[in-house]
Amino acid sequence: MQDITKKFWLEKFDCFSISGKDARKFLNGITTSNILNSENKVIKTCWLTPNGVLRSLFEIIFLERKVEVIILAGNTNEIIDYFNQIIFPADDVLLSDPFLINRIQEIDESSSWRTYQPILFKTEDKEFEIYKNKLNLLNPNDLKLWKINQAIPSLGMEINGKNNPLELGLQDLIDFNKGCYLGQETMSKIKNVSSLKQEIRIWKTFESNFNLDVEDKNLYINSAKDISVGKISSFFKSDSQIKGLAMIKRKYLEEGSYFFSEIFGKIIINKSVGSIFL
Repeated sequence: MQDITKKFWLEKFDCFSISGKDARKFLNGITTSNILNSENKVIKTCWLTPNGVLRSLFEIIFLERKVEVIILAGNTNEIIDYFNQIIFPADDVLLSDPFLINRIQEIDESSSWRTYQPILFKTEDKEFEIYKNKLNLLNPNDLKLWKINQAIPSLGMEINGKNNPLELGLQDLIDFNKGCYLGQETMSKIKNVSSLKQEIRIWKTFESNFNLDVEDKNLYINSAKDISVGKISSFFKSDSQIKGLAMIKRKYLEEGSYFFSEIFGKIIINKSVGSIFL
């Protein structure tokens, strides 16, 4: 019998496994979470550039003899190539080829997407279709809007070679007490001096007439475009509304909840339940 009270997010993601006795130690030096001492069976974490910019969002599954890395957002080939390049000959670490995994997660509108643990099925699992058909799954449009409401970053949009995870509201995926990892120095510096320059926000428009041909992604303090307060990173248009994500300069967040876009006109901005800031 279908459970219509709960809603579920179903999506296929690229995944690969890391086996060998040094697998956790290897992953701990690359990602922002504490992989060595985690008591959870599943954790979410970030892979950063050396200067702290978000490159990818991972979900780590701890199994008895290996760990599996689900790429929630990122370039699969770039990730695996990099990981293979930094394995030392003395490391007991082996990466598998990538494979697809079906990831199912309960969702609600008022809790962060990081609240619920996923249910995972390999593509060949016969139980997957039976299980899936019992669930109230979000349709593709509703899923896109829910992801925007959660401020889940996307590759090429919010993950653009410029934004760090603290600006994207992913502070809870950073372990500030663990040992050295890629981007640690920048993360510590930002936290210690609270020097975030911008924060991610959800926006929606009230305008029915807008011009998608305009290339100006900036947001302004008013229609006169006197001051640029941030930049639109992504948007989605459904039948009922237009919503998106934007990076807003922190010093203008107290100026009010209304800004102006040359493309979308007057917009309102809000925080997301999925974001945590310093």
